[in-house]
Amino acid sequence: MNPHTDINPAPDSESDNKPGRDSGDEPDKAPLRSHGHKPRERKEISSGELRDPADMLRLAFSPDGQVVADIFGKLPGRGAWIEATRSAVEHALKTGAFSRAAKRKITVPDGFADMIEAGLNARVLGMIGMAKRAGQLESGFENVRSSARTGEMAVRIEASDGKSDGRSKIRVVAKALAKELETAPPLLIGCFNAAKLGKTVGRDNMVHACVPRGKMATAIIHEARRLAGFRELVPVDWPDREYEIGFITELSDEISSDIGSGI
Repeated sequence: MNPHTDINPAPDSESDNKPGRDSGDEPDKAPLRSHGHKPRERKEISSGELRDPADMLRLAFSPDGQVVADIFGKLPGRGAWIEATRSAVEHALKTGAFSRAAKRKITVPDGFADMIEAGLNARVLGMIGMAKRAGQLESGFENVRSSARTGEMAVRIEASDGKSDGRSKIRVVAKALAKELETAPPLLIGCFNAAKLGKTVGRDNMVHACVPRGKMATAIIHEARRLAGFRELVPVDWPDREYEIGFITELSDEISSDIGSGI
């Protein structure tokens, strides 16, 4: 199935596009949080609760009865929303929530949660590459540590196979500045190795990188938080994992509006 062409066409009835229906939804992107705006809620098919789309993943259904993860939020036709976590996908599969949401029999491909993870991996890496092309990515130990000293770092990227010494020096500076300025600490992405990060920006490898506060950082944070529902952003074999995990948990629920003010 070609997910870009084989999805059900958008409904003709205006009433079918009204917000708040149980499962259907027009293929708009999940809105990010911003000041003074409450995003429309959608029904989460695994739990049945109304949730913020920013915390979920849109699903689309093909005419031949297959479910597709709409990573980019652009596939046509009516869809459904699910919490962006592996556990929610597995629970939906066990309870038949995909078919109930589509109101017909739906086939879920084997390893669907792994497919979503792969799609989100590619999405996050692609956005890191976009940040590089937009001049919004600093890389290299000295450059990243200097950025940490400004207090403007919003996303911190560390290669999973990098040494803990350099990583900890950057962490200490970033954490101290966030506390001093009373701002949200940068989100850490540490799940990609140096070679994969390097390939994303056209190099052999990249160990340390960061993105400053702004719209690009907000977009990366949104996608990284969805990815975190399917894989650990901080490798389990890092000797300093407990310090990095503690750092991440200080991230407030309003980090997107804090970092992306004005979006």
